[in-house]
Amino acid sequence: MGLTNAQLREHLDAVARDDATVAAALERCGYPEERIRPTGYRTLLRTIVGQQVSVAAAASVWNKLEAELGEDMHPQDLLERDFDTLRACGLSRQKQGYARSLCELVASGELSLDDLPEDDEAAIAELIRIKGIGRWSAEIYLLFAEGRSDIWPAGDLAVQEAVGRLLDLPARPSEKETRMLGERWRPYRGAMAIFTWHTYNNAAL
Repeated sequence: MGLTNAQLREHLDAVARDDATVAAALERCGYPEERIRPTGYRTLLRTIVGQQVSVAAAASVWNKLEAELGEDMHPQDLLERDFDTLRACGLSRQKQGYARSLCELVASGELSLDDLPEDDEAAIAELIRIKGIGRWSAEIYLLFAEGRSDIWPAGDLAVQEAVGRLLDLPARPSEKETRMLGERWRPYRGAMAIFTWHTYNNAAL
């Protein structure tokens, strides 16, 4: 389960005690709301479905997949469908490849989403074995679904932009710079990531 509102408050308060800049931003912007997703293969499949399309388009494809495969959407059921059937649900050839990669790894037992390594980097390495799941998607899964407290998606443009504003930098920091800048917020970088999204469109910052 992802970080709860209570955990977000606790973690951000801990950061703010040692970081006056974060404390001031919290005062202006308030606390973010929790972002929680279910653990398991369905959340990763939904991530694949939603890549590079609008929210409405992703929802339409997902509804068609549920109608075709059933609400549980067992990996084996998807693997048994042919190209045209999945195409009719709205999955492009590329996304079918990604979805099949996920389903094959889960169905074969090569990837156990109930038993990912405790080490964050090792868990990310497991997840990016799935075609179409890059580091950012893996980090988002570990943060929103598993609630890992020190995940820091430094490649996210909104995180970069918000960090730049928060620290009053002259330009948006790069992924490498954002990763380095986030070191000061260990071991609560997950809460700080959610806080940066909260502040991204907040005029108070």
